[in-house]
Amino acid sequence: MNSNIKNNDLLTRGISATFPSKDFILNKMNHGEKLTIYLGIDPTGPTLHLGHSIPIKILSDFQKAGHKVILLMGDFTAMIGDPTDKSAARKQLTHKEVMVNLKNYKKQASALLSFVGKNPAQFKFNSSWLSKMNFEDVLSLASQMTVQQMLERDMFNKRLKEGKPIYINEFMYPLMQAYDSVAMNVDGEIGGNDQTFNMLCGRDLMKTMKNKEKFVITVKLLEDNTGKKMGKSEGNMAALSDSEEEMYGKIMSWTDGLIVSGFELCTNVSMGEIENIKKELTSNKVNPRDYKMKLAREIVAIYHGDKKAKKAEEDFVKTFQKNEIPTDIENIKAKKNDLLIDIFLSNNIVSSKGEFRRLIEGGAITNLDLDKKISLSTYKVESGVYRIGKKRFCKINIQ
Repeated sequence: MNSNIKNNDLLTRGISATFPSKDFILNKMNHGEKLTIYLGIDPTGPTLHLGHSIPIKILSDFQKAGHKVILLMGDFTAMIGDPTDKSAARKQLTHKEVMVNLKNYKKQASALLSFVGKNPAQFKFNSSWLSKMNFEDVLSLASQMTVQQMLERDMFNKRLKEGKPIYINEFMYPLMQAYDSVAMNVDGEIGGNDQTFNMLCGRDLMKTMKNKEKFVITVKLLEDNTGKKMGKSEGNMAALSDSEEEMYGKIMSWTDGLIVSGFELCTNVSMGEIENIKKELTSNKVNPRDYKMKLAREIVAIYHGDKKAKKAEEDFVKTFQKNEIPTDIENIKAKKNDLLIDIFLSNNIVSSKGEFRRLIEGGAITNLDLDKKISLSTYKVESGVYRIGKKRFCKINIQ
């Protein structure tokens, strides 16, 4: 095992809780056991994001310490949808939609995990076993857990009190996720602390079906001191598919309360240095913006390299602190009567017509050369530099 990574350190940074206990896991590692630990991700979106990177990073630390790690794609469970923290049932996805979503996951995760070499991470799919179960298998599995156990979930209780429906397939979700542990016969599982119930279901099922004590490690979520998270609804979700400029800009849009947790969960900066950053921020000795810029640079460097991280920072300073436009913005050719929406879609400036309309409605698209804010979704393109939101630019030339 890698002597540079101490066993105690593996169970400290970014960790929320351990089951049955930290000592139980440490005892196994200190006796030289090579553990098998996995992280499961349901591919409900087209890209991994920094929230996913937190448990992946810790999984990577276990890999570097010599343990066997598995990145499991919930391609079957994603079709049902995890009911965690949901006040209503999720929209069900087809398997085709799920596979399209996850097509770049392995490549994105490889920024942290190694899928080659002497101890490669394994990349698995839970449809390999769940899709092969017949009705008799499902009934047998369902007999391992009770309705009372499922009703321990806060959101199920809440829905019952509010008279909202709870569907049988939602009851089945934690059971199917739990069966992943049995199917792979793992020693432990890691995941966000919002997945505690699901992971503990797997722990119970392992005891019942394998007579094995599975450990569970829950990790902290990326949120500020008020509980506000980085996420889609906040508009500041930094995706691993983002360019260096997009990622840098999104991190700079985070609240100041995310700076310390961002350093702890998303960077390799030492905990000693992070403690100093926390003290300086608390004492108001520094401008939080300066540490947020360091945070953005550290994170971008992990996924795009030091050179691109430095360039993204330089462009950010030019654009936002000096009100300049980046020098290497994308140049796009267009015809006189082309619609701006068509140009943006064909060049991946926006991902959908809906996104374009939302930007228009929010007054977030401007032709800087004409000093014109675009207000019509049927706007015919004109030459000039366009700013999209606060962080993206493109230059359109009429041919």
